[in-house]
Amino acid sequence: MRRAALIGSLALLPLVTACSGGSDDKAEGDSKPSTAAMAAVVAPAKVEVIANLTGCKVKIRTDADELREGVCHTPAGDYLITTFPEEKYKLTWLDSAAIYGGKYLVGPRWAISAKPNMLGPLRKKVGGTIQDLEAMHAQPSPSSSKSSSKYGPEPSSS
Repeated sequence: MRRAALIGSLALLPLVTACSGGSDDKAEGDSKPSTAAMAAVVAPAKVEVIANLTGCKVKIRTDADELREGVCHTPAGDYLITTFPEEKYKLTWLDSAAIYGGKYLVGPRWAISAKPNMLGPLRKKVGGTIQDLEAMHAQPSPSSSKSSSKYGPEPSSS
């Protein structure tokens, strides 16, 4: 079923690029569709598809029912591509990732974890939005609550 959906979405690629009008690619004299447009058409994509659009050869790290995750090693830095079979799994994953904070590149049923300076260039290749999870779930640091916690002192690590 997923393979049929992917093949069907690839068949729509010429329609999407034909309807895109004057794009930056045309301004540069290149008639090929942008990779962001391709990512939007095939999304939600497989880890391998997103990795290919970003220009890396991915190594699958996790292959579970709830998510697939691959690692990309590049000269600019390493990053993780995670895909989800349903949007609800992505939302749960983002909620869990919020405890670590940071910024993530997020698309339909996928997320990319990378250094913040890499997210912009990756976004140009695959689309998506950059989400700052620290802003969504800001919590006081444990050290600031140690002496003033209304629940008593933090447990000793010794």
